[in-house]
Amino acid sequence: MMNGSVRRLFATLLAALVIAAPLAPAHAEKTFKIAWSVYTGYMPWPYAEHAGIIEKWAKKYGIKIEVTQINDYIEAINQYTGGKFDGVTSTIMDGLTLPAVGGVDTTVLIVCNHSKGNDGIVLKGAGKTMADLKGKKVNLVQYSISHYMLDLAFKKHGVDAKDVKLQNISDADFVAAFHTPDVDAVVAWNPGYSELKKLKDVSIVFDSKEIPGDLVDGFLVNTKTLSENPELGKALTGAWFEAMDVIKSSGEESEKARKFMAELSGTTVESFNSQVDTTEFYDPATSAASARSPEMAQAMEQIRTFTFDNALMGKDAKTKDAIGIALPGKTLGDEKNVKLRIDDAFTQMAADKKL
Repeated sequence: MMNGSVRRLFATLLAALVIAAPLAPAHAEKTFKIAWSVYTGYMPWPYAEHAGIIEKWAKKYGIKIEVTQINDYIEAINQYTGGKFDGVTSTIMDGLTLPAVGGVDTTVLIVCNHSKGNDGIVLKGAGKTMADLKGKKVNLVQYSISHYMLDLAFKKHGVDAKDVKLQNISDADFVAAFHTPDVDAVVAWNPGYSELKKLKDVSIVFDSKEIPGDLVDGFLVNTKTLSENPELGKALTGAWFEAMDVIKSSGEESEKARKFMAELSGTTVESFNSQVDTTEFYDPATSAASARSPEMAQAMEQIRTFTFDNALMGKDAKTKDAIGIALPGKTLGDEKNVKLRIDDAFTQMAADKKL
């Protein structure tokens, strides 16, 4: 039997070992990565990060979300398609033509907004119309939502696409390219579009307000990642609509938010506010309703037709049905090869205040 001194020594050594021993690591939080690029309809994402809103919602669901800016719109989607990011800002159309066509099953988690004047076609020279594009060199982000808008503009105004020479461009170069002699017109979106409209001796020959509801933005998430981690969908949806509540309010916080987004966009608050006015941002109920609306199904029918007609579905696609597009209660195309899913589940939860 140990005497008192030995027992005290043993107890002291045991306590020292306990203190020195490393604590068992806590369960590591899952980390997800999302990307955004500069466009009026996407700026609430960096604001939500800046204001701690994303961190707040991620913490609520026991995860971490890292937010990264990519300077080129298409590159951001390409990096998502390549697996570098779990989610990305994108138009719904480009969700089809890039990740879905690339074989990445993708979900439109949030139908965010549509353009009602954020996109347009700017032609050099005053008093010009769509007809004056004949024989001109038009720069645009080819096969993107801008290309789709140009196609709609041609059809609406009776212009033959074969009469126009298209030249590819990055969205980061809209303004710079327009100032070069080799470019006659640019198909652009904000903030570049708003800067081009300020120039002297130019004509706005087409504006997205002529086709309200056709250019729709969403937030894309990898379907497998979302299925395995629904908490990611809840956190992102909650953060988005909380940020939108601040931005659409009329108080001091809204002013601070708009100032931050304007500076990050490289424009003035006045210009940014005008861009917000030409963006139809959806509330949760409207977003959910839009996903399941007949108009969405009709829009996706037009988009998949454009995608196939321009050989954007891949060389193996024999018809526009090659890639399935799932909408609430309906599937367009091959039900066995669904690669794009327009979802209303998380936005409906937000509308029902169940997040």
